[in-house]
Amino acid sequence: MALTHRHIEVFRALMTAGSVTKAAEMLFTSQPTVSRELARMEQSIGFALFERVQGRLRPTQAALTLFDEIRRAYAGLERVASTAAALREFKGGQLSVIALPVFSHSILPGAVKRFHDAQPGVSVSIATQESPFLEEWLTAQRYDLGLTEHDAPPPGTRLTPLVAVDEVCVLPDGHPLLAKRVIALKDFADQPFISLSANDPYRLQIDEAFTGAGIARRLLIETPTAVSVCSFVRQGLGIAIVNPLTAVDFAGRNLHIRPLALSLPFRVSVIRPDHRPAHPLADAFVGALQSEAAALRLQLKSHTGPRRSSQS
Repeated sequence: MALTHRHIEVFRALMTAGSVTKAAEMLFTSQPTVSRELARMEQSIGFALFERVQGRLRPTQAALTLFDEIRRAYAGLERVASTAAALREFKGGQLSVIALPVFSHSILPGAVKRFHDAQPGVSVSIATQESPFLEEWLTAQRYDLGLTEHDAPPPGTRLTPLVAVDEVCVLPDGHPLLAKRVIALKDFADQPFISLSANDPYRLQIDEAFTGAGIARRLLIETPTAVSVCSFVRQGLGIAIVNPLTAVDFAGRNLHIRPLALSLPFRVSVIRPDHRPAHPLADAFVGALQSEAAALRLQLKSHTGPRRSSQS
């Protein structure tokens, strides 16, 4: 005799309820039916599941082991049902976003907060990846949305500009250059400088600007992220040029922002896959990103003030 789903259902009810009477009530059936199905199950598996003690059923060790396995199986079914219900109400399905690591602590936290305020209960999955893997994964249609610094969309995607601002200078408390409203390249001469890693595209852009101007800095520390750059600057170890989103996050905590006389553009764009089914709340999340970007621009303006020209 083969083991059936009905056998499992009866066994689960017996283990949960503790008696044939209560199990029958749970299953909306009769006590004889429960007893009969239990007997058939024991015959099918070839061993007893309960000991009959003074008219009551006491589960054997084998029954306890089997019940653990059944509970795990039912938990999986319950997760499937919960996910289906969430998808039906657009409360799940995990809107998936992939971004450069810099965005996971700058624009994304505020955007997710705005999104959840408007769409409570919706799950958002954030993954981070550096280029070129980020673009490869977006091309592979693995995510609903992406955030990149590139101006051109990867193959199989479309791009919408989100933020276009300039890189800024960050300085520690008490630094003499805080007396200046705008920092020129010549102001960095012989200053201890905290730099991004040698292969970072913004590092290459910054190095090219200083080389073209014939200005030498003292490269004190190289570090891979703008967050770590700002952390070193905050300790008074030097000054740096970083993206304004990270700088705004650190501003006021022993770190100050000044605009640069030279424009070093920093851009953020939203990427959407062309061949992946559109998530029903992707537009709402992009709207949250746009609102957060506008708020960050206002914060940046409050820390830097109106830009004034200066010689580079």
